Amino acid sequence: MKETIFLILSIGALLYIGLGVFLYFAQRSFLYQPTPEIDSADTREIRVQSADVSLKIWQFNPELSKAIIYFGGNAENVYWNIPVFKDIFPDYTVYLVNYRGYGGSSGSPSETGLLEDAVSIFDRLQPNHESISVIGRSLGTGVATYLASVRQVEKMVLVTPFDSIVNIAKRGYPIFPVSLFLKDRFDSASRAASVKSDTLVLIAEHDEIILRENSDRLISAFRSSNVLVEIIEDATHNSIGSAPRYSKLLNDFL
Repeated sequence: MKETIFLILSIGALLYIGLGVFLYFAQRSFLYQPTPEIDSADTREIRVQSADVSLKIWQFNPELSKAIIYFGGNAENVYWNIPVFKDIFPDYTVYLVNYRGYGGSSGSPSETGLLEDAVSIFDRLQPNHESISVIGRSLGTGVATYLASVRQVEKMVLVTPFDSIVNIAKRGYPIFPVSLFLKDRFDSASRAASVKSDTLVLIAEHDEIILRENSDRLISAFRSSNVLVEIIEDATHNSIGSAPRYSKLLNDFL
């Protein structure tokens, strides 16, 4: 009997350790899901060099005084936002960022790389515009919050934001000490207090990926006077962008 129990415990321990090792080495393949490159004759692309990578960025309405930089989700091809954004932002030059490793940008994604790239893009574009606002969606909210904490952006919009990847991962893998082995943390809650820009937070009422408590922890970390929170009724994590109120709120705020 004792030998059977010992055998069961040993097998369980080996499975636990094995799965933990797998999650450690595969973690970035879960967090980042690079999108394929799209060629378009209708929309201009520009290139921004950041460290050793070349970033492909979609641009429309060039040479206007106000600009918006858009950082998308972890599996989002930002190109498909162009038709909607053209209707919402006729008075802005809009830049849609393909993260390193995504959509024709070179390199491989990592938190350090994405944050470094965001600053490089902002610094490259800032001399061309009187003001720059940022929009981040899902994973992109971590990039946008970081950028707004280290550069003076005019306004910021966060769509389906989270407090940190650590807290998201804890819910998904509760039996593992994820806080010890996560490489990319996107700890937006720790950076929020440094953001001085007026901020709009858009929450999907039925978000099945980012729980409301994760968004609320981030919201509470901002200066309360400069954050507007709106809940998009009946929206899910992936459908929020097609909700009628989504476009109106973006247009009204920016």
